[in-house]
Amino acid sequence: MTSVEWIGGRVRFIDQTRLPADEVYVETSDYHVVGEAIKKLQIRGAPAIGVAAAFAVVLAVNNSGNTDPEELRNEFHTAIKYLSQTRPTAVNLFAALHRMERAFERVSADGVVAARSRLLQEAKAIEKEDVDACRKIGEYGATLIEPGSSILTHCNTGALATAGAGTALSIIATAAKQNKIVRVFVDETRPLLQGARLTTWELMKQGIDCILVTDSTAGFLMQQRQVNAIIVGADRIAANGDVANKIGTFPLAVLAEKHTIPFYVAAPTSTIDIGTPTGKEIPIEERDANEVTHIAGVQIAPDGVKVFAPAFDVTPNELITAIITETGILKPPYQESIGEVKNLRVQASEHTS
Repeated sequence: MTSVEWIGGRVRFIDQTRLPADEVYVETSDYHVVGEAIKKLQIRGAPAIGVAAAFAVVLAVNNSGNTDPEELRNEFHTAIKYLSQTRPTAVNLFAALHRMERAFERVSADGVVAARSRLLQEAKAIEKEDVDACRKIGEYGATLIEPGSSILTHCNTGALATAGAGTALSIIATAAKQNKIVRVFVDETRPLLQGARLTTWELMKQGIDCILVTDSTAGFLMQQRQVNAIIVGADRIAANGDVANKIGTFPLAVLAEKHTIPFYVAAPTSTIDIGTPTGKEIPIEERDANEVTHIAGVQIAPDGVKVFAPAFDVTPNELITAIITETGILKPPYQESIGEVKNLRVQASEHTS
């Protein structure tokens, strides 16, 4: 199962809003369809959003009827602007679009054919890098898991959220293959139930024992000493190690500290936003009130009730035991360990430029 991919000049993605009841795939050659899918959470998960946006840019240029370089440039930037407005928090989206912009600038004067070829090459590189990152995250993270562990996770961080095997779920799957995992507790993850609908679906497909719990059950599990470690993903990591992730992550970190349970964040380095100093500067997306007042289209709250519906919260770096990336395990002080990642990025950029 692949969440989003390029097939025969089209983008193919699984409609995650239909899971777990129906496994439905959508194919399109219209970048607007991909953009709307990102907005509506048919495509979700920070790495998957980045890959989808990159392929959407290719669609925009592929379907352009412009042959004049300047007109093509205008159409390209129209697509970039549209896609950049789909989700504000996940930094992978903006990182992927920035890479596509740089790739376009190198060949834009060479015509449509050159632009199409170069952009597809870049998008496929972004996809491959994520697949490789997921595998490495799983390998590094599994070294932190003790045999006989029960893991708690929040939201969905598997193949549905990435181009590869996932981030936090990649660690869980790798550790399970090493016979280290006894069970996985899965938070339902209100209001959109990504844990209940998606994570349990993925774990059961892999034959990994999982137990679904309400979000408010997590603290009781920790109090009862039934959780050995917590592993979550991230949508954006600030330069100081503060982490924006699905709403409900922060209270888990507070409870983990209270009960001296390791709290791990798993994410590719593309999720690290070096340009954002702390979590206070991370923009937090607010979702439609209906996502809280309704479940699967059924109204559960009175008409007219006021709703506050942030999609994410921010966990301060001092509550995070380690950040697991494809380059290794980052430990506090995060300003220093993330700084080392920044240096690696600069060196890589100089090597490829």
